Amino acid sequence: MKESFLTEQHSQGEAAYRALLSAIQSGDYVPGDRLRETDIAERIGLSRTPIREALRKLESDGIVEHRPRVGAVVRQLGHTEVVELYEMRLVLERTAAELAAKHAIDAEIDELETLNAAIADTNSDPAIAAALNQQFHQALYRAARNRFLLEATRSMNNALMLLGPTTLGDEARIKSVSQQHNLIIDAVRASDEEAAGAAAEAHLQSSLRYRLSLMRS
Repeated sequence: MKESFLTEQHSQGEAAYRALLSAIQSGDYVPGDRLRETDIAERIGLSRTPIREALRKLESDGIVEHRPRVGAVVRQLGHTEVVELYEMRLVLERTAAELAAKHAIDAEIDELETLNAAIADTNSDPAIAAALNQQFHQALYRAARNRFLLEATRSMNNALMLLGPTTLGDEARIKSVSQQHNLIIDAVRASDEEAAGAAAEAHLQSSLRYRLSLMRS
């Protein structure tokens, strides 16, 4: 009986963790938002005990932090942390593009083109554009065919959630990103590793500049 109760508690804690993680990923909770146990319990239909467990796990993941007299909040990255994160993304993304140019097969490149065309067609819908953009970059990493690179990107995903709202907030920005993606795709299809890496680096540099401008506004 006791073992059954503990198993149920654990499964509820996992369910609460997944629900909260999904809510943060989708932007329902953004960096700086307070996470009240009672509100979350009511929202996802679980008691406060598994919610508390989920918040502790998110804190250990570096996604949530506890502030005195405030409680649990979604962690917010400062200017220096954002720059450092993009520096790491740049290294990984350049490597992914170079390896994709070396290893990607036609079907994988076609997938990149399809996703990028869908991004261009979203016009000014930030949520859809952001989801497709994430799929595009995941497809690029898969095309690199390197399990250790994939593992490195997974460990960075928690930090990416803390960047806040997407930079794909208007039609002009979406068009610019789509054009940058096309340069990466063209180089990958041509098996030009150097050009693919350079295009990926330019894309990330552009994204960082845009992100910092949003932080200043």
